[in-house]
Amino acid sequence: MTFSNLNRTEMINTLTTDKFDVLIIGGGITGAGIALDAAARGMKTALVEMQDFAAGTSSRSTKLVHGGLRYLKQFEVKMVAEVGKERAIVYENGPHVTTPEWMLLPMHKGGTFGKFSTSIGLRVYDFLAGVRKSERRSMLTAQETISKEPLVKKDGLKGGGYYVEYRTDDARLTIEVMKAAADKGAMAVNYLKVEKLIYDEQGNVCGAAAADQLTGKVHEISAKKVINAAGPWVDSIREKDGSKKGKTLRLTKGVHLVIDQSKFPLKQAVYFDTPDKRMVFAIPRDGKTYVGTTDTFYDSDPVNPKMTASDRTYIINAINFMFPSVKISENDIESSWAGVRPLIWEEGKDPSEISRKDEIWESDTGLLTIAGGKLTGYRKMAETIVDLLAEKFKQESNAIFSESITKTLPISGGSVGGASKFQEFIGSHTEKGTSIGLSAEQSKHLVKMYGSNVGVIFNMIATDRSEAENFGLPIVLWAKLKYAIEHELAATPVDFFNRRTGALLFDIDTVRTYQKPVISYMAEVFKWDTAARSNFEHQLNQELSFAVKPADQD
Repeated sequence: MTFSNLNRTEMINTLTTDKFDVLIIGGGITGAGIALDAAARGMKTALVEMQDFAAGTSSRSTKLVHGGLRYLKQFEVKMVAEVGKERAIVYENGPHVTTPEWMLLPMHKGGTFGKFSTSIGLRVYDFLAGVRKSERRSMLTAQETISKEPLVKKDGLKGGGYYVEYRTDDARLTIEVMKAAADKGAMAVNYLKVEKLIYDEQGNVCGAAAADQLTGKVHEISAKKVINAAGPWVDSIREKDGSKKGKTLRLTKGVHLVIDQSKFPLKQAVYFDTPDKRMVFAIPRDGKTYVGTTDTFYDSDPVNPKMTASDRTYIINAINFMFPSVKISENDIESSWAGVRPLIWEEGKDPSEISRKDEIWESDTGLLTIAGGKLTGYRKMAETIVDLLAEKFKQESNAIFSESITKTLPISGGSVGGASKFQEFIGSHTEKGTSIGLSAEQSKHLVKMYGSNVGVIFNMIATDRSEAENFGLPIVLWAKLKYAIEHELAATPVDFFNRRTGALLFDIDTVRTYQKPVISYMAEVFKWDTAARSNFEHQLNQELSFAVKPADQD
């Protein structure tokens, strides 16, 4: 069945009529990874997400698949080793959504990192993470550091470290993993919110009742096992199960600011310390520079965390501390995003000190909960919990499932011959785009964004391009929109502008210019009535407001 919003009713019918081996609650990167691993082993897999896929933490990160250099300071050696190695796997399986990014770590007199400790730390990092030879760290003099990034503060500069991280589009990574799961037979549907869990006569969890947030209808889904991968909402699912005890989650909030390169012409990604000895990233992307993150405890609604004035001031001060010549002010902020991290609570620790380790808990009813962890480690987390699931099926019903195959399984769009062949793939497929009337720049952009799925988009452009003209949409934006609806289960304008394209974060002018024709197109496709159209317009305008206007308080 196509992973399309045009098939949504049919997909929900399948969810309610079939019996599944496993039901996964939560459509962030963790849930998507579990769905792919389980479906790839042959398990009949269902997944429900109460918002859009990746709408929670998985679209609100620093957008790095990184090994967690700073966790060496907390002696999290095992975690650094594991997620460091996972970086390379994530890149190899999806080079269209993940790419190596050289990172500059400037060292100043009185700063967090000294020359010797940085050199040793990066060397250990290279070793633990199994970094390939071409990407191993080097140490720079003060002058070499300035030549890499002239905007870095020169006062007290002693030198720098230079090492590789991996930049990603976190939301698109999640979507591509979810599409790969669907390709393997998983039935994944967004906007289905679990209202209650269902139990058999022995008191074991055997499904859930989920309310469709788009229609209001409630649907019951049956499964032999249920996995709670709800991220910030993990404890609310445990409450429904009556099993919220022992360890619990503690949410912390992170905020990022986006500034145009004309105001902050950063040419090199930088990982730098702040006046209060925290570490912050500044990363160039698509003609913008984004900077983050904050790390503060958060006790409000995790659905819509917002940037506050103090969040904004903190990051602006950090920018002006490390890059004093740019003189950023609040008027320079083009957009922003805020998200929450679902961390496992440890008494007496500051937000930045709480471990990012993942853990699995099993309740008396058999509900399996996975919590904590990092974006980078999503595949390994999924493998671990599906291994546990497979063992339970073996013990309880003698059902045998294969070992995990996701280590070498390309995600959707990732079948490009491996990461080393991606540039060659871009070159050959860019020509295919120009042959149907796209400019080389337009074609290359689509190939880089969609990888091996780009042929579907080129076919749409070749056969249906008059649709774009009819709705007053640029050809590339229209093609992305049509593809998002027909192949990525996008249901609302915010789904499209935020999580399918990232435009709400990194191209906000395009959102403002084309929001009405995009809404008109979606209204035509989905047959929205006036009330529905008005509601979705309001949602998008709210998101545009959140992007630039701070909340009074959390």
